[in-house]
Amino acid sequence: MSEPHLFKHEAMKTIFTFRILHDDAKLASDAAHASITLLDEIENTLSRYIEGSDVWLINQMQANETRFLSECCYECLRLALSAHVETGGLFDITLGKQIEHQKNDQEGAPPALSGQLMVDPDKPAIHCTEAGREIDLGGIGKGYALDQIQNLMQEWGIEGALLSAGGSTQLAFGPASWKIELKGDHSTLSLDLKNQSLSASGTGVQGSHIISPRDDHSDYQYARIWCIHATATLADAWSTAIMLMNAAELSEVSSHGFKIYCEKEDGIDLLQFGSD
Repeated sequence: MSEPHLFKHEAMKTIFTFRILHDDAKLASDAAHASITLLDEIENTLSRYIEGSDVWLINQMQANETRFLSECCYECLRLALSAHVETGGLFDITLGKQIEHQKNDQEGAPPALSGQLMVDPDKPAIHCTEAGREIDLGGIGKGYALDQIQNLMQEWGIEGALLSAGGSTQLAFGPASWKIELKGDHSTLSLDLKNQSLSASGTGVQGSHIISPRDDHSDYQYARIWCIHATATLADAWSTAIMLMNAAELSEVSSHGFKIYCEKEDGIDLLQFGSD
C-alpha cells in the first residue's frame, strides 16, 4: 500500500484532515471531496452560529413551539440525549448560554439554568416546553461528523483512513494501525489507533469552556484526558463529561467500554481499562 492521500478542509472552527489509504488516487480524491461536501452540510445543520441552521432555529424557539428537524440533526440530538443519560447528566448540550458567557469572559455570574426542551421519541421533532435553553453541539458535533464521513467513505469503497477533526478527535478505520501521539504539557505518549476513535479534552485548550451542569463542581481531576471508544461521537461526548467526573464516577467509566488516558504530574498514564 502506498502513502496515504492527504486532504484538508476547514469546518467547525478547526481543520479536518483525511488520510486515505487506497491504490486509486482518483477514487480517494472523489471520496474526499464527497466527504467535504457532507461535512459542510453537517456544519450548516448543526452549527448554532449559522443563521437558519436547525440548531440556530431551535435556539429561537418559544414556549409551546414544536419544530421538525432534518434527520442529521435529529440523530445527533438523540445520540447527545443518550450520552446525557449515560453520563449522569454531565454531558449536557443545552448549556449554550452558559458556554458563551464563559467563552467571552463576560462579567458577573453566568445565566441561571432555565427552560426545557424535549426531543420527540417517535419523529424528527423537538418541543420547547419552556424557553431559556440553548443548544451547543460543540462537545459532540465533530465526532458525529467523523462517524458520518467514515460511513460515506466506506460506501465509496475506501477500506481504510485516519480522519481527524483538528487535534481534538480522531477516527481510524480499516486494516492499518495509525501512530498517534498524546501530547501533554510535559510529556508525550505514543499509541496505535486501529478501528477506534480518540477524543481529547483538557484545561489547557478547551477546559475553560467545559461547563458543569452541577452546582457542586469545582475542580478537574486531571488537566487533560484522552478517551478511546469505537465511535467518534461517543468518544467526543464522553471526553467532555469525564473532565467533570469525580473519582467515584471515574471508577465506573470502564464499564462503558472506554479506555481513558490522563495526564498526571509524572506523565501520561492509562487510567481505566475498558473494551478495545
